[in-house]
Amino acid sequence: MLTSQRKKIILEKLAEDGQVLAKQLSEMFGLSEDTVRRDLRELDAEGLLQRVHGGALPVSSAIASFAERNQLESGAKRAIAKAAAALIAPGQVVIIDGGTTSAELVRQLPLNLNATIVTHSPSVAVGLVDHPTVEVILIGGRLYKHSIVSVGAAAVEAMSHIRADIYFMGVTGVHPTAGLSTGDLEEAYIKRALAARAAETVVLASAAKLNAASQYAIGDITLAHTIIVERATDDALIAPLQQAGVSVLKA
Repeated sequence: MLTSQRKKIILEKLAEDGQVLAKQLSEMFGLSEDTVRRDLRELDAEGLLQRVHGGALPVSSAIASFAERNQLESGAKRAIAKAAAALIAPGQVVIIDGGTTSAELVRQLPLNLNATIVTHSPSVAVGLVDHPTVEVILIGGRLYKHSIVSVGAAAVEAMSHIRADIYFMGVTGVHPTAGLSTGDLEEAYIKRALAARAAETVVLASAAKLNAASQYAIGDITLAHTIIVERATDDALIAPLQQAGVSVLKA
């Protein structure tokens, strides 16, 4: 069998099963695990899957530019954002991540909301200008242009002075065993730092992010107390998250 044929079968199996294991592929093809791992490395380098320990997962499609992502799954993001906004109580200190779903969350907040919102996203901060009773704390640092957020040591240091009630986290991958992930190393660091400063972390996850993984781990799936998904999400995708002890809210 040609390498190209083998890779095609790997991708088909990944699409069908939601994951592939190097050992099982080795047995199926009658090849060494080293050969299979090389195939997985090459497919990973082509952006066709995400390698994890022991095998591979579907690559998250939520890694396009901000402008492109802003056009995707708009209805689902609106529903998720509306459900997230309903979780905010008056007087709370709230951390809002960057990203397109977070931008929609800001649009769903009532104009009379009385709260303190902390963010490392300039676009989120600007979106709150017309909320007269929202105190906005903008965390500075180096601007990561892909997500339009501040990252780096200065941002992490600034976050150490914050104690929040709830943190709305954006991710590019949600998987019961691979955990929460994102496509940039510094973003992974800042998201962990933000989660550490909040009593509760709520992950906003449209369909493209479920059962998928990106290159950099933010943390185990249990870093999330709640994951908000769209109402049409298959229960088969939700069940493993709930079995891990995470609350799943359908929007």
